[in-house]
Amino acid sequence: MIDNTAIVDRLRERIASLETSPTRDRQVLPFGIDLLDRVLPGGGLALGALHEVAGGGNGAIHGAAAALFAAGIAARSHGQILWCVTRPDLFAPALAQAGLAPDRVIYVEAGDDKAVLACFEEGLRHGGLGAVVAEVARLSMTASRRLQLSAESSGTLGIAIRRWRRQTEAADFGQPTAAVTRWRVTALPSSPLPVPGVGRARWQIELIRCRAGDSAEFELEACDAQGCLAVPSDLVDRPGAKDHERRFAVR
Repeated sequence: MIDNTAIVDRLRERIASLETSPTRDRQVLPFGIDLLDRVLPGGGLALGALHEVAGGGNGAIHGAAAALFAAGIAARSHGQILWCVTRPDLFAPALAQAGLAPDRVIYVEAGDDKAVLACFEEGLRHGGLGAVVAEVARLSMTASRRLQLSAESSGTLGIAIRRWRRQTEAADFGQPTAAVTRWRVTALPSSPLPVPGVGRARWQIELIRCRAGDSAEFELEACDAQGCLAVPSDLVDRPGAKDHERRFAVR
């Protein structure tokens, strides 16, 4: 009998070897959650690569959740973080709650997406940063390829947060790019508490594209002061909790 699993694994290894820069071994940044890391090739988020993050809807709450998800990732990297924006609406205390201290962040305010992308690419090429984050509405295949090549050449983690003002810009998120992973983050009701109060924020995190891997979705608690996600306690204690992650075909 043909072992289809072994064949698929060999194909993934072959694809990964073709897609990885030959001059640099691909390093990863684990999330520290097994059910999440095991769906990512190498057991974590690839460094020296471009990743995309967007909110799960048009509301500001979901957009803020996507930004905090990116902040948590950046917080767990090493070094200064370059964060490029077109609007000066970042709230530093919120980023700090996700583990990204203000003294680690270098803010760049540019006039439009074109200028942000130029700063994004230059930051990735620099090679001395822990991560570069940029908020853009549109990201073409050409621009994303330039960013991916720049990230590969320096080994720097790049995160493109997709933000838009119009529904037509939101539709652009479905277009193909050269990003290694694409994420969508949706705010959910916070974790329940045994006493009156507001519990830890909870997100639905969708890995809607993963190069050389499968897509999946997870229900997790938001980043803590170290930038770490967590499996909600009510899901941990639930029978069959290990199966609450859902996986589906790559889109």
